[in-house]
Amino acid sequence: MYSQELKNKWHDDPKNWKLGIFYFNKEDKRIIVSKRLNLFGWTLNFANPISYIIMIGLFVVIYYLKQHHIKSNNPVG
Repeated sequence: MYSQELKNKWHDDPKNWKLGIFYFNKEDKRIIVSKRLNLFGWTLNFANPISYIIMIGLFVVIYYLKQHHIKSNNPVG
């Protein structure tokens, strides 16, 4: 387990932020981290492969819900 001080150091290091908005740190095993400005919520650590599984899963759920909503609102006959 890493100390909070080290996690804060990683979080504050501009080298770990791609384009200023994507957190990418292979040393940090957390999947979800706070955004650069904590007031804006959370983001994924894109150096962790699980973050891509989460993104794909989210897109699949959104697609499924959208398709299901379209079918349920279509009048039959």
